[in-house]
Amino acid sequence: MRKTAVTHDMGRIPGQPGPGDTADEDTVIPGAGPAGRPGERPTLKLRESGPQEPPRYAPEWLELREGPDGAARAHDLLDPLRIRLANLPGKADGLVIHDLGCGTGSMGRWLAPRLDGAQHWILHDRDPYLLHFAAVASPRAGADGSRVSVETRRGDIARLTPDSLSGASLVTASALLDVLTREEIETLAAACAGAGCPALLTLSVAGRVELTPPHPLDEEIADAFNAHQRRSDLLGPDAVTVACEAFAAHGATVRVHPSPWRLGPADAALTAQWLRGWVGAAVEERPELGGPAQDYLRERLAACEAGELRVVVHHTDLLALSRPTDGAAS
Repeated sequence: MRKTAVTHDMGRIPGQPGPGDTADEDTVIPGAGPAGRPGERPTLKLRESGPQEPPRYAPEWLELREGPDGAARAHDLLDPLRIRLANLPGKADGLVIHDLGCGTGSMGRWLAPRLDGAQHWILHDRDPYLLHFAAVASPRAGADGSRVSVETRRGDIARLTPDSLSGASLVTASALLDVLTREEIETLAAACAGAGCPALLTLSVAGRVELTPPHPLDEEIADAFNAHQRRSDLLGPDAVTVACEAFAAHGATVRVHPSPWRLGPADAALTAQWLRGWVGAAVEERPELGGPAQDYLRERLAACEAGELRVVVHHTDLLALSRPTDGAAS
């Protein structure tokens, strides 16, 4: 897998001196947390053109989180989704599924084998390397053995229209809503409503984290991280509430379900990367935390390495069942 540039050293808070230099194990993968470069808007907004930029979400980070993501997603939302998809007109011709901000394609690898019938996935992302990886690693068959095919597109979420989703059976996204603005979520809801297609939007951060054993700085770090997530008009932990309102305003039936990561000793690599990004973003938001947070991070990483740390990172999944445009059953 191609190596990607890193942001800052493990155990080194941005703006603070730290011991040692840049061994591979002492780096934080871009997107972990997520923690972007200073002053960067950490968005998955898709672009049709523009200068080449390094990906904000490195494939190494996406690979680390794929297993826990799959375990966390809300299976309880699949039955109502399957019922809606089974009632779509033209279902015999197969499903057409748009995956927004697809990254390396983990959503398709999780969902396609859980849906019956032929499927054509249209994968959207801003980074051509991730699109190539997603296409190559895509599933080949649905739950009943039917064929799954894929194509890739680059575009801009902010420019989504019902026409862009013409013929869509379903829109999906994972870990996307919380890095969008209110306007972008409203655009997404309007496009899905106009196309009459449901949306399954998973793993949006809920703004709550539980670490065991607890530490006096846990709450302060979490509050600073949540404030960081709301920078530049991004919604962060408010995203699901805004999305529920936006889809409901267009007449959709909306269901939400918790989808927490539950990280233990078996997830130590992911937990360590998440910790570095989580603390780094908190200190970027509140530089005065730098000294105490440096000690906090060292303690937490040591506990993680020793198999003594458990973390619950709360997320929420959302299923929006928009009104069909042609009177098909709801």
